[in-house]
Amino acid sequence: QVQVVESGGGLVQAGGSLRLSCTASGLTFADVNAGWFRQAPGKEREGVALIDSAGLKTYATSVKGRFTIFLHNAGNGAYTLSLQMNSLKPEDAATYYCAADSSLTWYQTPQARPRFMGQGTQVTVSS
Repeated sequence: QVQVVESGGGLVQAGGSLRLSCTASGLTFADVNAGWFRQAPGKEREGVALIDSAGLKTYATSVKGRFTIFLHNAGNGAYTLSLQMNSLKPEDAATYYCAADSSLTWYQTPQARPRFMGQGTQVTVSS
């Protein structure tokens, strides 16, 4: 059974930084399309950043230049998917979810559920 776990959320002042991390048991991130999406109250779900199975990175326009997604190979097939978030803005506040799927639909379509995803981690940005 695949288990996806996020960590690293919290409260930060506008302009500050946070790093989110995600690990998955029973799943190798490097073999699938993996990334992050966020959901804020009253807003549509937004794909934030993605590393596809070929290693190509994609970012939402709203975060480009501020967020960086990367995959760290810890050895023995264990990967950590991280999202470095810099220059945070109040509008970045949301619950951030780590997700993975062989398809890209979940990233492109807000209504599509990824096959694997975590429980989410809250990011709060104070102005």
